[in-house]
Amino acid sequence: MRFTDRFDAGRQLAARLDAYAKRPDVIVLALPRGGVPVASEVAHRLDAPLDVFLVRKLGAPGQPELAMGAIAEGGAVVLNQPVIDELGIPPAVVQPVIARERIELDRRARAFRGDRQAPPVRDRTILLVDDGLATGSTMEAAIAALRRLDPKEIVVAVPVGAVQTCERLGQIADALITVARPVPFDAVGQWYDDFTQTTDEEVRRLLAERQRDSAPRPSFR
Repeated sequence: MRFTDRFDAGRQLAARLDAYAKRPDVIVLALPRGGVPVASEVAHRLDAPLDVFLVRKLGAPGQPELAMGAIAEGGAVVLNQPVIDELGIPPAVVQPVIARERIELDRRARAFRGDRQAPPVRDRTILLVDDGLATGSTMEAAIAALRRLDPKEIVVAVPVGAVQTCERLGQIADALITVARPVPFDAVGQWYDDFTQTTDEEVRRLLAERQRDSAPRPSFR
């Protein structure tokens, strides 16, 4: 199973999500930036609102790829206490990392939404979309952060994912839906013919297009 690009992956993923179509409680939230083209196709097919959910990983000192936690929209801070304890990371080191990543999270929120506020998620069914799952650390942080905002249900939806990661996250989310879980997996990008990085401008364009498409039409009498 390979995808031409993220849009193709989104169309194939959307075909697995028809049970969520035209439901007023459903909102599609993408992890930017790569999840946005996938999610735009999902939102279009399901006739659902589209937005982003911003999460920033907190890299451990000297090991930036190792997550000692994450921050997310709504002020959520999720700390990976076992990693912090194992590495002996003091709070005086954690807090500056949180502050630095909060600045970047706020910058991205302004870049992607401008003055528009994040959508309310309380009592909503959330389709949380990315372009794939390798380690799943960012998605895990997003799930944990969203839980604090009291959604009705969190459904993780990705075109492709590593088997063990999908099994782990499937126990954390309310449901996890994929198109493929290939073995061996290696990396998300290997399952796409075109895995070009998604730009901030493309994110803004796709969000704006979906907003226009889903806006209420005026009635003429």
